[in-house]
Amino acid sequence: MRRTLITLILSLVALHFAVFLSGQEQLLRPPITGITYVRLWSADPHTAVGFYSKILGLISRDAGCPGMVRPCYILSEHQQIALAEGASGSHANLLAEIAFATADVGGMRRYLQAHNIPVNAVTRDFNGTIHFSVQDPEGLPITFVQAPAHRQFAAPTNQVSTRLIHAGLIVPDRAAEDKFYKDILGFHVYWHGGMKDDETNWVDMQVPDGTDWLEYMLNVPANADKHTLGVMNHIALGVPDIHAAEQQLRTNGWNGTEQPKIGRDGKWQLNLYDPDGTRVELMEFTPVQKPCCSDYTGPHPKP
Repeated sequence: MRRTLITLILSLVALHFAVFLSGQEQLLRPPITGITYVRLWSADPHTAVGFYSKILGLISRDAGCPGMVRPCYILSEHQQIALAEGASGSHANLLAEIAFATADVGGMRRYLQAHNIPVNAVTRDFNGTIHFSVQDPEGLPITFVQAPAHRQFAAPTNQVSTRLIHAGLIVPDRAAEDKFYKDILGFHVYWHGGMKDDETNWVDMQVPDGTDWLEYMLNVPANADKHTLGVMNHIALGVPDIHAAEQQLRTNGWNGTEQPKIGRDGKWQLNLYDPDGTRVELMEFTPVQKPCCSDYTGPHPKP
Protein backbone atom coordinates (compact mmCIF):
# COMPACT_ATOMS: atom_id res chain seq x y z
CA MET A 1 0.00 0.00 0.00
CA ARG A 2 2.81 2.37 0.95
CA ARG A 3 4.67 1.60 -2.30
CA THR A 4 1.48 2.19 -4.30
CA LEU A 5 0.97 5.57 -2.63
CA ILE A 6 4.56 6.63 -3.33
CA THR A 7 4.19 5.56 -6.96
CA LEU A 8 0.97 7.57 -7.26
CA ILE A 9 2.60 10.67 -5.78
CA LEU A 10 5.59 10.40 -8.11
CA SER A 11 3.26 10.00 -11.06
CA LEU A 12 1.33 13.11 -10.11
CA VAL A 13 4.55 15.08 -9.68
CA ALA A 14 5.78 13.91 -13.09
CA LEU A 15 2.45 14.86 -14.68
CA HIS A 16 2.50 18.28 -13.05
CA PHE A 17 6.07 18.84 -14.24
CA ALA A 18 5.16 17.81 -17.78
CA VAL A 19 2.20 20.20 -17.82
CA PHE A 20 4.47 22.95 -16.46
CA LEU A 21 7.04 22.36 -19.21
CA SER A 22 4.30 22.31 -21.84
CA GLY A 23 3.00 25.65 -20.57
CA GLN A 24 6.49 27.09 -20.58
CA GLU A 25 7.00 26.04 -24.18
CA GLN A 26 3.79 27.80 -25.18
CA LEU A 27 4.93 31.00 -23.44
CA LEU A 28 8.18 31.47 -25.33
CA ARG A 29 8.46 35.03 -26.63
CA PRO A 30 8.40 35.32 -30.42
CA PRO A 31 11.36 37.21 -31.94
CA ILE A 32 11.34 41.02 -31.96
CA THR A 33 13.58 41.97 -34.86
CA GLY A 34 13.45 45.76 -35.10
CA ILE A 35 11.43 48.96 -35.45
CA THR A 36 8.79 48.92 -38.19
CA TYR A 37 7.65 52.51 -37.87
CA VAL A 38 7.49 55.48 -35.54
CA ARG A 39 4.40 57.69 -35.59
CA LEU A 40 4.73 61.35 -34.63
CA TRP A 41 2.11 63.91 -33.75
CA SER A 42 1.96 66.93 -36.06
CA ALA A 43 -0.12 70.10 -35.78
CA ASP A 44 -0.43 70.08 -39.58
CA PRO A 45 1.00 67.00 -41.36
CA HIS A 46 0.65 68.76 -44.72
CA THR A 47 3.24 71.37 -43.73
CA ALA A 48 5.64 68.55 -42.88
CA VAL A 49 5.69 67.30 -46.47
CA GLY A 50 8.41 69.76 -47.38
CA PHE A 51 10.64 68.44 -44.64
CA TYR A 52 10.14 64.69 -44.97
CA SER A 53 9.72 64.58 -48.75
CA LYS A 54 12.00 67.38 -49.91
CA ILE A 55 14.72 67.66 -47.24
CA LEU A 56 14.96 63.97 -46.29
CA GLY A 57 13.98 62.82 -49.78
CA LEU A 58 11.39 60.28 -48.59
CA ILE A 59 8.53 59.09 -50.76
CA SER A 60 5.10 59.78 -49.27
CA ARG A 61 2.37 57.15 -49.36
CA ASP A 62 -1.23 58.00 -48.47
CA ALA A 63 -2.09 54.39 -47.65
CA GLY A 64 -0.45 51.02 -47.34
CA CYS A 65 1.70 51.52 -44.24
CA PRO A 66 1.16 49.25 -41.22
CA GLY A 67 -1.94 50.32 -39.32
CA MET A 68 -3.10 52.39 -42.32
CA VAL A 69 -1.56 55.48 -40.75
CA ARG A 70 -1.70 58.44 -43.15
CA PRO A 71 0.40 60.09 -44.34
CA CYS A 72 3.54 58.03 -44.02
CA TYR A 73 7.02 58.28 -45.48
CA ILE A 74 8.87 55.26 -46.81
CA LEU A 75 12.40 54.53 -45.65
CA SER A 76 12.60 51.00 -47.05
CA GLU A 77 10.38 48.05 -47.86
CA HIS A 78 9.95 47.39 -44.14
CA GLN A 79 10.32 50.76 -42.31
CA GLN A 80 8.32 53.98 -42.33
CA ILE A 81 7.86 57.28 -40.52
CA ALA A 82 4.20 58.12 -39.97
CA LEU A 83 2.49 61.35 -38.96
CA ALA A 84 -0.81 61.79 -37.16
CA GLU A 85 -2.61 65.11 -36.87
CA GLY A 86 -3.07 66.50 -33.39
CA ALA A 87 -4.07 69.95 -32.18
CA SER A 88 -1.08 72.19 -31.48
CA GLY A 89 0.01 71.82 -27.87
CA SER A 90 -2.25 68.84 -27.12
CA HIS A 91 0.56 66.30 -27.54
CA ALA A 92 3.54 67.92 -25.89
CA ASN A 93 5.97 65.06 -26.34
CA LEU A 94 5.07 64.60 -30.06
CA LEU A 95 5.80 60.86 -29.92
CA ALA A 96 2.58 59.01 -30.75
CA GLU A 97 3.49 55.35 -31.29
CA ILE A 98 6.40 52.95 -31.86
CA ALA A 99 5.89 49.72 -33.82
CA PHE A 100 8.10 46.66 -33.66
CA ALA A 101 8.41 43.79 -36.12
CA THR A 102 7.70 40.22 -35.05
CA ALA A 103 7.29 36.99 -37.01
CA ASP A 104 4.31 35.87 -34.90
CA VAL A 105 1.77 38.49 -33.87
CA GLY A 106 -0.62 35.91 -32.40
CA GLY A 107 2.14 34.33 -30.33
CA MET A 108 3.30 37.73 -29.10
CA ARG A 109 -0.21 38.66 -28.04
CA ARG A 110 -0.61 35.39 -26.10
CA TYR A 111 2.81 35.88 -24.54
CA LEU A 112 1.90 39.35 -23.27
CA GLN A 113 -1.48 38.17 -22.00
CA ALA A 114 0.31 35.43 -20.04
CA HIS A 115 2.33 38.21 -18.39
CA ASN A 116 -0.86 40.10 -17.49
CA ILE A 117 -0.30 42.89 -20.02
CA PRO A 118 -3.60 44.29 -21.39
CA VAL A 119 -3.62 43.91 -25.17
CA ASN A 120 -5.90 45.09 -27.95
CA ALA A 121 -7.38 42.82 -30.62
CA VAL A 122 -5.37 41.76 -33.65
CA THR A 123 -6.23 43.77 -36.77
CA ARG A 124 -5.55 42.90 -40.40
CA ASP A 125 -4.98 45.76 -42.87
CA PHE A 126 -6.17 45.72 -46.46
CA ASN A 127 -2.59 44.92 -47.56
CA GLY A 128 -2.38 41.80 -45.38
CA THR A 129 -0.42 43.32 -42.49
CA ILE A 130 -1.59 42.10 -39.07
CA HIS A 131 -0.85 43.94 -35.85
CA PHE A 132 -2.04 44.71 -32.32
CA SER A 133 -1.16 47.35 -29.77
CA VAL A 134 -0.47 47.67 -26.04
CA GLN A 135 0.62 50.56 -23.84
CA ASP A 136 4.00 50.69 -22.17
CA PRO A 137 4.23 51.77 -18.49
CA GLU A 138 4.43 55.44 -19.52
CA GLY A 139 1.25 55.12 -21.59
CA LEU A 140 2.97 55.16 -25.00
CA PRO A 141 1.20 52.97 -27.59
CA ILE A 142 3.45 50.10 -28.68
CA THR A 143 2.39 48.08 -31.73
CA PHE A 144 3.64 44.68 -32.85
CA VAL A 145 3.51 44.18 -36.60
CA GLN A 146 3.67 41.04 -38.70
CA ALA A 147 3.87 42.11 -42.32
CA PRO A 148 3.36 39.90 -45.37
CA ALA A 149 6.14 39.43 -47.93
CA HIS A 150 7.48 42.90 -48.62
CA ARG A 151 7.37 44.57 -51.98
CA GLN A 152 10.68 45.69 -53.40
CA PHE A 153 11.41 49.36 -52.84
CA ALA A 154 13.98 51.46 -54.68
CA ALA A 155 15.03 54.58 -52.78
CA PRO A 156 15.25 57.79 -54.84
CA THR A 157 18.73 59.22 -55.33
CA ASN A 158 18.03 62.20 -53.05
CA GLN A 159 16.91 60.04 -50.10
CA VAL A 160 19.26 60.75 -47.20
CA SER A 161 18.73 57.51 -45.24
CA THR A 162 17.03 54.14 -45.68
CA ARG A 163 17.33 52.96 -42.05
CA LEU A 164 15.50 53.97 -38.89
CA ILE A 165 17.90 52.76 -36.19
CA HIS A 166 16.41 54.07 -32.96
CA ALA A 167 13.69 56.12 -31.29
CA GLY A 168 14.18 58.17 -28.14
CA LEU A 169 11.52 58.64 -25.49
CA ILE A 170 11.41 60.47 -22.18
CA VAL A 171 11.42 57.98 -19.30
CA PRO A 172 10.52 59.32 -15.84
CA ASP A 173 10.56 55.84 -14.24
CA ARG A 174 13.32 53.59 -15.58
CA ALA A 175 12.44 50.69 -13.29
CA ALA A 176 8.88 50.53 -14.66
CA GLU A 177 10.09 50.67 -18.26
CA ASP A 178 12.75 48.02 -17.58
CA LYS A 179 10.13 45.66 -16.20
CA PHE A 180 8.27 45.91 -19.51
CA TYR A 181 11.04 46.21 -22.11
CA LYS A 182 13.84 44.25 -20.41
CA ASP A 183 12.17 41.69 -18.16
CA ILE A 184 9.15 40.84 -20.32
CA LEU A 185 10.20 41.71 -23.88
CA GLY A 186 13.88 40.84 -23.61
CA PHE A 187 15.45 44.15 -24.64
CA HIS A 188 19.03 44.62 -23.39
CA VAL A 189 21.35 47.57 -22.76
CA TYR A 190 23.38 48.35 -25.90
CA TRP A 191 25.14 51.40 -24.44
CA HIS A 192 24.55 53.99 -21.74
CA GLY A 193 26.09 57.35 -20.97
CA GLY A 194 25.67 60.98 -20.09
CA MET A 195 27.09 64.45 -20.51
CA LYS A 196 29.53 63.58 -17.67
CA ASP A 197 31.30 60.26 -17.31
CA ASP A 198 29.66 59.51 -13.96
CA GLU A 199 26.12 60.32 -15.19
CA THR A 200 23.56 58.15 -16.96
CA ASN A 201 21.23 60.32 -18.99
CA TRP A 202 20.72 57.96 -21.94
CA VAL A 203 20.19 54.20 -21.95
CA ASP A 204 20.04 52.45 -25.31
CA MET A 205 17.79 49.38 -25.06
CA GLN A 206 18.37 47.11 -28.08
CA VAL A 207 15.69 44.78 -29.40
CA PRO A 208 16.42 41.15 -28.48
CA ASP A 209 16.67 39.82 -32.04
CA GLY A 210 18.06 42.72 -34.08
CA THR A 211 20.08 45.92 -33.90
CA ASP A 212 17.48 48.71 -33.57
CA TRP A 213 17.01 50.25 -30.14
CA LEU A 214 14.96 52.48 -27.89
CA GLU A 215 16.81 55.28 -26.15
CA TYR A 216 15.62 56.04 -22.63
CA MET A 217 15.98 59.79 -22.10
CA LEU A 218 16.40 60.09 -18.33
CA ASN A 219 16.47 63.01 -15.86
CA VAL A 220 14.24 65.27 -17.97
CA PRO A 221 12.44 67.88 -15.80
CA ALA A 222 8.69 67.38 -15.49
CA ASN A 223 8.16 71.00 -16.54
CA ALA A 224 10.42 70.81 -19.62
CA ASP A 225 9.44 73.23 -22.38
CA LYS A 226 8.31 72.23 -25.86
CA HIS A 227 11.77 72.60 -27.39
CA THR A 228 13.32 70.30 -24.79
CA LEU A 229 10.56 67.75 -25.29
CA GLY A 230 11.19 67.82 -29.03
CA VAL A 231 14.91 67.26 -28.48
CA MET A 232 14.38 64.35 -26.12
CA ASN A 233 11.57 62.53 -27.93
CA HIS A 234 13.26 61.88 -31.25
CA ILE A 235 14.03 59.48 -34.07
CA ALA A 236 17.41 58.55 -35.51
CA LEU A 237 18.21 57.65 -39.11
CA GLY A 238 21.34 55.67 -39.87
CA VAL A 239 23.80 56.82 -42.53
CA PRO A 240 27.14 55.35 -43.62
CA ASP A 241 28.84 58.78 -43.95
CA ILE A 242 27.59 61.79 -41.99
CA HIS A 243 29.37 64.32 -44.19
CA ALA A 244 27.91 62.86 -47.37
CA ALA A 245 24.51 62.91 -45.69
CA GLU A 246 24.94 66.58 -44.75
CA GLN A 247 25.84 67.39 -48.35
CA GLN A 248 22.72 65.61 -49.60
CA LEU A 249 20.58 67.51 -47.07
CA ARG A 250 21.94 70.82 -48.33
CA THR A 251 21.46 69.75 -51.93
CA ASN A 252 17.85 68.99 -51.00
CA GLY A 253 17.42 72.52 -49.63
CA TRP A 254 18.29 72.22 -45.92
CA ASN A 255 19.85 75.42 -44.58
CA GLY A 256 20.41 74.44 -40.95
CA THR A 257 23.35 75.82 -39.01
CA GLU A 258 24.25 72.69 -37.03
CA GLN A 259 27.39 70.84 -38.03
CA PRO A 260 28.23 67.12 -37.73
CA LYS A 261 29.89 66.15 -34.45
CA ILE A 262 31.04 63.03 -32.67
CA GLY A 263 28.63 62.19 -29.84
CA ARG A 264 29.43 60.78 -26.44
CA ASP A 265 28.70 57.36 -27.90
CA GLY A 266 31.64 57.73 -30.31
CA LYS A 267 29.48 58.04 -33.43
CA TRP A 268 29.23 60.89 -35.91
CA GLN A 269 25.82 62.57 -35.77
CA LEU A 270 23.89 65.58 -37.04
CA ASN A 271 20.63 67.00 -35.68
CA LEU A 272 17.80 68.66 -37.57
CA TYR A 273 14.17 69.36 -36.65
CA ASP A 274 10.86 68.85 -38.39
CA PRO A 275 8.26 71.68 -38.53
CA ASP A 276 6.75 70.56 -35.20
CA GLY A 277 10.12 70.62 -33.41
CA THR A 278 10.74 66.86 -33.28
CA ARG A 279 14.46 66.12 -33.53
CA VAL A 280 15.57 63.92 -36.41
CA GLU A 281 19.06 62.69 -35.66
CA LEU A 282 21.31 61.41 -38.43
CA MET A 283 23.85 58.94 -37.04
CA GLU A 284 26.59 56.82 -38.50
CA PHE A 285 26.11 53.09 -37.99
CA THR A 286 29.38 52.41 -36.19
CA PRO A 287 31.54 54.43 -33.76
CA VAL A 288 34.78 56.06 -34.90
CA GLN A 289 36.19 56.33 -31.39
CA LYS A 290 35.73 54.71 -27.99
CA PRO A 291 32.49 55.85 -26.36
CA CYS A 292 32.33 57.45 -22.97
CA CYS A 293 30.88 55.85 -19.91
CA SER A 294 30.36 52.24 -21.09
CA ASP A 295 31.27 49.79 -23.82
CA TYR A 296 28.85 48.57 -26.46
CA THR A 297 27.30 45.22 -25.63
CA GLY A 298 25.48 44.38 -28.87
CA PRO A 299 25.98 44.39 -32.64
CA HIS A 300 25.89 47.69 -34.51
CA PRO A 301 23.24 48.30 -37.16
CA LYS A 302 24.11 48.12 -40.84
CA PRO A 303 22.81 50.02 -43.91
